[in-house]
Amino acid sequence: MTLGPIEAVRVFTTKLSEARRFYADTLGLPEIIANNAIAMFDTGQAKLIVEYVDPSNPETAGLVGRFTAFSFTVTNMETALNNLRQHSIEWIGLSERQAWGGLLSHFKDLDGNILTLVEYP
Repeated sequence: MTLGPIEAVRVFTTKLSEARRFYADTLGLPEIIANNAIAMFDTGQAKLIVEYVDPSNPETAGLVGRFTAFSFTVTNMETALNNLRQHSIEWIGLSERQAWGGLLSHFKDLDGNILTLVEYP
């Protein structure tokens, strides 16, 4: 069996309508599908699925506000940061050069999920 490329990545939210605005308006991702449980955005490769979870449910509440371990590629980190600085984004780390030569910048979405921008060398 041969696996194909990753089709989608999921991130969880307790505030779906606010998350939809963040991913569409702030990050500029085109929304493909939306209902009261999920919103799907096109990233150009994999789909990003933002999924509502009930914050009072102990089985799912821990899914929100964690390091998501996926990265958005940018061709120029400085330009990307300048464009995103126009929005209220909480930055964790800006333009850290990695041992492999690339740059990483970390920020939070409205739920505190930690996202990454990556510029490859």
